[in-house]
Amino acid sequence: MSAQDSPDVAAASSGGAAARTAPAEVEQQPQVVRLLLVASVTLITLAAFEALAVATVMPVVVEDLGGLHLYAVAAGAPLAAQLVATAVSGAWSDARGPRGSLLAGVLLFCAGLVAAGLAPTMALLAVGRAVQGFGAGLLMVPLYVLVGSMVPAARQPRFFAAFAAAWVVPGLVGPAIAGTVADAASWRWVFLAVPVLTLAAFTVLLPLLRHVPPTRRGRPDASARRRTRAVLLAATGTGLAAAALQVAGSDGGTAGVVLGLAGLAGLAVTVPLLLPAGTLRLRLGVPSAVACRGLLHAAFVSAETFLPLLLVRVHDWSAREAGLVLTVSSLTWAAGSAVQGRVHGPGRRAVLLRLGPLLLAAGTFVAAAAALPGAGTWWAVVGWTVAGGGMGLVFPALSVLALQATPRAEHGNVSSSLQISDGLGAALGLALAGALFTALVGTGGTGGYLAGLVLAGSLALLAVGAGARAAHVQRG
Repeated sequence: MSAQDSPDVAAASSGGAAARTAPAEVEQQPQVVRLLLVASVTLITLAAFEALAVATVMPVVVEDLGGLHLYAVAAGAPLAAQLVATAVSGAWSDARGPRGSLLAGVLLFCAGLVAAGLAPTMALLAVGRAVQGFGAGLLMVPLYVLVGSMVPAARQPRFFAAFAAAWVVPGLVGPAIAGTVADAASWRWVFLAVPVLTLAAFTVLLPLLRHVPPTRRGRPDASARRRTRAVLLAATGTGLAAAALQVAGSDGGTAGVVLGLAGLAGLAVTVPLLLPAGTLRLRLGVPSAVACRGLLHAAFVSAETFLPLLLVRVHDWSAREAGLVLTVSSLTWAAGSAVQGRVHGPGRRAVLLRLGPLLLAAGTFVAAAAALPGAGTWWAVVGWTVAGGGMGLVFPALSVLALQATPRAEHGNVSSSLQISDGLGAALGLALAGALFTALVGTGGTGGYLAGLVLAGSLALLAVGAGARAAHVQRG
């Protein structure tokens, strides 16, 4: 459910492409538009399903393959890879059209899933998941570009609504399906079945690509080329730095310390180039909104990664039962999103930016109580139900705030910043939680789980402060 808001952001980031009317020849072939809708929604649904399904089955994976110290790395590798791929795909699609990025994305997404599904060790599974994440990053952006170039303007809102639903539905059914498959057959099928469905959807989409209008762009000026190169280098450096921190968290030795220091140095250089000025200092308004999104994602994804592991390994739940907890949070996330959509007025919407993170923090701390000796699992169920509602209240509200406070000509930039902050926050949150977990899990007991969940709750508390500073735009 962590990416549920991304369709709205991506729709905005398509900028002028989404605003263009499709060519007359496409408008006269409604079946092309219908097939594009079916194929693209299917691809997005499969990518969203895989993200949620893996969170459900990872406790079973680690029971089979071992490598508990690499648990957070396997969970975070696709996030770090996707940071790089999103920037690459945007530049690729702008320069040469969406075909190449889409084809490479589908092939890498499938190859990574197959590698993960056949992996004999947790290390190789993490590598496969990194390839999968890179492929997912390459294939998402072109789908939005295709809508802008092929779909009549009057029908584009329907596409974006369907894209949003493509993220919601897997959150409702994905964990239960994945848990059932893992319990009844093998966790490997959660990885191996999706490439077949992905390639089937792509075979429907592939013939439609001949209808994509040719790219008619003049050669960009020198300053535009320099900006593109700077963004690509910064995104690549940020992704590699996040990956280094994740690996460092799994290695308590000298190599881990060196990797950690290198990762921190890389972030110090690259992150300021990707986020709005003042984001790290929590400047009032949009910069704080971007920072708040990163903190929220760091908290939610970290807790959502370790909570199923706690329920399966400590409380002896099945993968399917643990997945149902994630499904409940998806339902409350959707309910919270619906509620915030009915809140009007700057003052009332400003309250959402404090209340949402506060509910996420409270819910995470309540869920963490399930890691205390002798505690019942109801703490996890109740806590994560509350946490999902908090995310639903604040996550889309931050998107609305950022877009409304930014000139239309800069919507693409601010949307990109929100997505980068989401991915970076999740990757770094997992790196920190993974380091704590790895350091403490070997001591026995449930200290590693408790530390990871308390860290996630603490990050959510920081998001309360960031949300309050973002809310100054609402009052203004």
